[in-house]
Amino acid sequence: MCGIVGIVGTSPVNQRIYDALTVLQHRGQDAAGIATSQDGELFVRKGAGLVRDVFGQHDMQGLRGHVGMGHVRYPTAGCDAAAESQPFYVNAPYGICLGHNGNPTNARELAEVLEREDRRHLNTSSDSEVLLNVLASELQRVGTPRVMPADIFAAVSAVYRRCRGGYAAVAMVIGHGLLGFRDPNGIRPLVLGQRETPKGAEWMLASESVALDMLGFKLVRDVAPGEVVYIDELGRLHTQVCVATARHTPCIFEYVYFARPDSLIDNISVHRARMRMGDALAEKIRRERPAHDIDVVIPIPDTSRTSAQQVAQILGVKYREGFVKNRYVGRTFIMPGQEQRSKSVRSKLNAIDLEFRGRNVLLVDDSIVRGTTSAQIIDLAREAGANKVYFASAAPPVRYPNVYGIDMPAASELVADNRTIAEIGKLIGADWLVYQDLVDLVAAVKHDHSSIDSFDTSCFSGEYVTGDVTAEYLGRLESERSDAAKARRRGPERSALRVIQTS
Repeated sequence: MCGIVGIVGTSPVNQRIYDALTVLQHRGQDAAGIATSQDGELFVRKGAGLVRDVFGQHDMQGLRGHVGMGHVRYPTAGCDAAAESQPFYVNAPYGICLGHNGNPTNARELAEVLEREDRRHLNTSSDSEVLLNVLASELQRVGTPRVMPADIFAAVSAVYRRCRGGYAAVAMVIGHGLLGFRDPNGIRPLVLGQRETPKGAEWMLASESVALDMLGFKLVRDVAPGEVVYIDELGRLHTQVCVATARHTPCIFEYVYFARPDSLIDNISVHRARMRMGDALAEKIRRERPAHDIDVVIPIPDTSRTSAQQVAQILGVKYREGFVKNRYVGRTFIMPGQEQRSKSVRSKLNAIDLEFRGRNVLLVDDSIVRGTTSAQIIDLAREAGANKVYFASAAPPVRYPNVYGIDMPAASELVADNRTIAEIGKLIGADWLVYQDLVDLVAAVKHDHSSIDSFDTSCFSGEYVTGDVTAEYLGRLESERSDAAKARRRGPERSALRVIQTS
């Protein structure tokens, strides 16, 4: 999962892109990058680390221009090296930068075709570089000095024919404008915003609406599945749906975990969806344990707070903040490797003994993926003096790999793989474990004023909406993207930083 943003403005966009990336930092903490353009010249700064660490004052001063884009990376599909920070750039045709969120499921096959038939060189193992070169190869067919909107639409139409999977992308064609597009199923999110200024309209594309809010842009709408949005350098908006939508199925895990609660995705409030998740979870607890002995409900900060508050209210028990979070430690789920995730838990959370001692505690989390974090948090609760520790997940068991850009590639690394609920509870050390039912999760998310009636629930159900995911593909993905495979690749290359510097 990554965060992307692009702006066509009437004044310099460097600071606004930086600010937008800080708002989207929760979507990726591995690397960050910004590219801007002025008078046909490209300026890029990118590197490993948080946004605040990658960009200094000198870097920001060098990012000149009224058109630009940015990216925060969360490592998937082999993206482990600092050299694979985005945006990626190719100089032909025209000069194109691209930042991408998601995962084309046929990236390996595309890479082979690009090298064999399109005669394009790939410098990394990143699927984002593959997507960029597919776009560049199709734009190469234009053959004219200037790119017209019809050329953009034709090129991305060909990208849709060639690429499968879940993806949203923002690309900048140097000296021409900015474009964004979303996969035909709308799995990965992308929104369009506008702001009126004395000099004219400014346009913005971003992964989440909260980035628009922060910069004073009005949310116009979500980019439709299979739609291409192109804003030329004069600020003129051009849009076209370039491929028929088979079925609009946004990723339900966005609402469970990834997106900020103050975002709207496909006209669905993330905050209200999480409230309804808590309502449904509480009702299940009442059905299964009508005579429960829960003294207090405590959330695992931060994502589960909304659901936990609803659980406490419906059960009629106290809601308490029992963990203090170190704000300077990243989200453990999106850290690149199990060892790093495990080490960060105790440095990230500390229990307040007063809220645990002698009590039967219900801990509420948004989901349980690998289980290591849950087990350590339960240990913290017991060390703080809890009498009993119950654990509730606002999402169903994660039993299957995610292939659309979330780092769940290996079924063997998922705690729910081939285990019953009782076995999972015993493994993580809970006195009782309860999961949300999938039907209730879907109902909780689709309740708002939205046309969405189904979602990609593949990590819970094993049903892949693109229809091209085979057992062979999942096996290959596990061998390439498991934590063990990442550790083998990471090695010394983590210190290599082959990036275009600002001039």
